[in-house]
Amino acid sequence: MEITQQDIDHQIQKAKKGKQSAFKFLLDHYWNEVYGFQMKRVRDEYEAEDITIETFSKAFDKIDTFDENYVFSTWLVAISKNIQIDKTRKKNASIYSQTTDASEDHIRKIADANPTPEDKLITEQNLAELLQFIKELKPHYQEIINLRYFQEMSYNEISEALEEPLNNVKVRLLRAKKLLAEIITQHH
Repeated sequence: MEITQQDIDHQIQKAKKGKQSAFKFLLDHYWNEVYGFQMKRVRDEYEAEDITIETFSKAFDKIDTFDENYVFSTWLVAISKNIQIDKTRKKNASIYSQTTDASEDHIRKIADANPTPEDKLITEQNLAELLQFIKELKPHYQEIINLRYFQEMSYNEISEALEEPLNNVKVRLLRAKKLLAEIITQHH
């Protein structure tokens, strides 16, 4: 099924209303574009992935400010470019701090309530088999899956444990669950 501009506009409207499925749709649909853009700039997959996570985190936090007269992917790439420039400046100045100005209200909009299809797949799998699949993920995705599903930590607890902003944790967990679901689907 081809995704039309109308479908994208509809998902953006749903995201502005705080719908979890819309955030997931936008993350899945635009991840490769933003990540690919960053790979060309930084040439390091871990750094590109971190910047991409921060990009979606910031975009989801500021989704209400998105003007539909512009192209959503262009908006995301602009956010991504600014994050990368800021990181480079901080690195060059030897000053690094992870902070967010995200309001608690916006962070709560990325819901934590109902199990997603990925959640159901994760909990239904044979534990030994599941652990093998998790080992196929990159270490930082393994860690967040472990904290959330095996140590049963809340998003806030994970945020504190990893010393990362809450919205970064939510985006990273969304991405980890998607990648794990893809691995499980490939093996079945």
